[in-house]
Amino acid sequence: MKALFIGGTGIISSGITRALAENADWELTILNRGKRAMEVPENVRVWTGDIDNREAVEKLLEGQFFDVVADFIAFTPEQVKRDLGYFRGKCGQYFFIGTGSAYQKPLMSPVITESTPLKNPYWQYSRDKIACEELLMAENRSSGFPVTIVRPAHVYYERMMPFAIGGDTEFWQVICRMRQGKPVIVPGDGTSLWTLTHNQDFAKGFIGLMGNIHAVGEVVQITTDEVLTWNQIYRLSAQALGVEARLVHISSDFLIACDPSLEGPLLGDKSVSVMFDNSKLKRLVPGFHAEIRYDQGVRRTADYVLSHPEVQIPNPEFDQWCDDVIEAHSLGMQSFIARHPRKYL
Repeated sequence: MKALFIGGTGIISSGITRALAENADWELTILNRGKRAMEVPENVRVWTGDIDNREAVEKLLEGQFFDVVADFIAFTPEQVKRDLGYFRGKCGQYFFIGTGSAYQKPLMSPVITESTPLKNPYWQYSRDKIACEELLMAENRSSGFPVTIVRPAHVYYERMMPFAIGGDTEFWQVICRMRQGKPVIVPGDGTSLWTLTHNQDFAKGFIGLMGNIHAVGEVVQITTDEVLTWNQIYRLSAQALGVEARLVHISSDFLIACDPSLEGPLLGDKSVSVMFDNSKLKRLVPGFHAEIRYDQGVRRTADYVLSHPEVQIPNPEFDQWCDDVIEAHSLGMQSFIARHPRKYL
């Protein structure tokens, strides 16, 4: 069977690419800009190009048919409309990568199924993903376009340690703070529940849906069943680094006041307790279960990151921001206590 991935070397997609490269049932082609060419397995065909270059892409697709097309870098309705133009009649199944952050905020219940309403007033990223899903499902109903929507929720891998703040881009600076004995910021009181899925586990669920006729026209979330608090996540991460975490708990509202761009990632996502029900995935992919506990996965990440200087990207501005926020929070508490000393004798 033939598959085409748009992207294929990111946090979510790289695990699937590696797994398919070892799967004799699949012949994989990836289309991307070639910035991570060294990370692509040798037996995966690479088309180097820009998905937005219509003339070049249509030339590549001429005479081609893929059993599966998966776009890992489609984020807006305009990009989905572009894909519909490319892949109508050229694929047996089209995968759109949604997001667990699309579910309603605040949640009516922390247990999330695929039928949980979609609504996120805090994050444009999530609203765009919702709009993409609506467009694709309407296309499925009107023309039979063979779409499968998958919803991941905070996937991590060996090149990135996941944190509530700075997990994707400034994670190395958080690691540095931990190793230097400096305090690290945890939103809220650290007891909200969260789910972290290793990309190898996500890949198993995803591949089980590829070419699966029962998944066409369906929405399926793919996560681990393991649920942790943010306090546990930070402490397990520190243990993997061989240090003890110094946690400073600061409310999400305070953090957003210090950096408004955090409103979506916090109020629209990571400060909300979530537990994902994977019953639908397990019905569609019998035998699926996530195998990598976070304490195991984060040790792999720590070993990789500490031994690969190319992923150790310092961010002194983020480091200073953390220091400034922690100082402002501490001064605020001290000021209040000074004005009301009798309560704190």
